[in-house]
Amino acid sequence: MAERETLREVQMRLLARLRAAEGADVAVASWLAVECAGQRLLLPLAQAGEIFSWSGVQPVPHARSWFLGVANLRGVLNGVIDLAVLLGSPQPRTEQALAGCALLTLGAVLEVNAALLVDRFIGLRGTQDFAGDEEPVPGAAAWIGACRLDAQGERWQIIDLQTLARDAAFLNISA
Repeated sequence: MAERETLREVQMRLLARLRAAEGADVAVASWLAVECAGQRLLLPLAQAGEIFSWSGVQPVPHARSWFLGVANLRGVLNGVIDLAVLLGSPQPRTEQALAGCALLTLGAVLEVNAALLVDRFIGLRGTQDFAGDEEPVPGAAAWIGACRLDAQGERWQIIDLQTLARDAAFLNISA
């Protein structure tokens, strides 16, 4: 009988906490903030998958410069894309620089087995972290969205992973 009373107490505390959270102004994260090629980027959290540390890739011959190769991530083969090169950075990375990088898989909902190589993860961001917006750069790729400005005036470029995953140039890795 004591177990049931204890379980009931836990349920009542949980219910009270849920009711308190409903009334509170809870910050919701909607972006994964990363840094790549000196740029601050925002990737939609709903479109992002898992984060992996760099472990190397199997190169693919005759591929575009931004396609680093194929990596086995949790038993799934993923094409690895150097996001910095895709964004236009011409500088190749050294093995030492790659060791400090990380991979972010595209979310399963996008139905593309791909991982983006980024320099570092900064954290999660929500709409409350930004003070304003800027329009997308005219002539930029369709997957490069608007910029957000944080309270310090820093620019954060939005990358639409769903649009990227459907982009014909992105899907064609042959050089």
